[in-house]
Amino acid sequence: MTSIIEKRLSLHQRLAEQEQENRALKSQNTQLQALATLGSATCMIAHEINNLLTPLTTYAALAVQNPDDAALAKKVLDKTVRNCKRASRIMQSMLAMANGQDRQQESARVRAMVDEVFTCLCRDFAKDSIVVQTSIPEDLQVDCVPIQMEQVLMNLVLNARDAMLPGGGILKIVAGEDGDQVSITVSDTGRGIPPEHLPDIFRPFFTTKTQKDRPAGSNSGSGVGLAFCRRIVDAHQGQIDVASQPGKGSSFTIRLPRKPSHDRL
Repeated sequence: MTSIIEKRLSLHQRLAEQEQENRALKSQNTQLQALATLGSATCMIAHEINNLLTPLTTYAALAVQNPDDAALAKKVLDKTVRNCKRASRIMQSMLAMANGQDRQQESARVRAMVDEVFTCLCRDFAKDSIVVQTSIPEDLQVDCVPIQMEQVLMNLVLNARDAMLPGGGILKIVAGEDGDQVSITVSDTGRGIPPEHLPDIFRPFFTTKTQKDRPAGSNSGSGVGLAFCRRIVDAHQGQIDVASQPGKGSSFTIRLPRKPSHDRL
């Protein structure tokens, strides 16, 4: 009898110790998750700000080489002010998302968001031998956080451009209503994605861009752009899919509910 009681006491003691260890592990896990979120947010912010600064650097260098071109200087300054304001909004939006804060949705015109992306890129794609084609109804709208959705579109547009460098090709953006959803497809005629990479394409820090294969003027290939796109689209209760064939190009399609069940992200 004494032996049974001692065994029970020993068992209760071990359970208490294990519960204490579990609480300590959960506390450590919470801290690690916070650090991981901070690290991801830092990478994403760096990625997005780089997307804005790279074309501005090119424009500024061109203005320095042509000091007497007042029109060019004004254009550079206007775009610098515009992109600095956009960078500030991006940082606020991304930090809020990393901290789990709500963001107010609003009705936004899809064409206006696409136009804003190309304005901020400050880049004439024709100089890269890329033809841009858009088919977006003027009155097509979707409820979203516009600055976040513009970040998604900017990432997809830049990836499409990179996939077609240096030879050029066709960048096509098509949007429309699809039942109770709005679909936006960004496609290119570039290198395409190998089939074995497609399952990992949205995984954080996964990239198919190597330093050796990266054309001059292309994105960094940090592997956070598409992961960030999925995170934003998921937060909007939507989905993002990819279809690709090596040598024939890629298509990324975003599907968003026209009216989400809640109006805050």
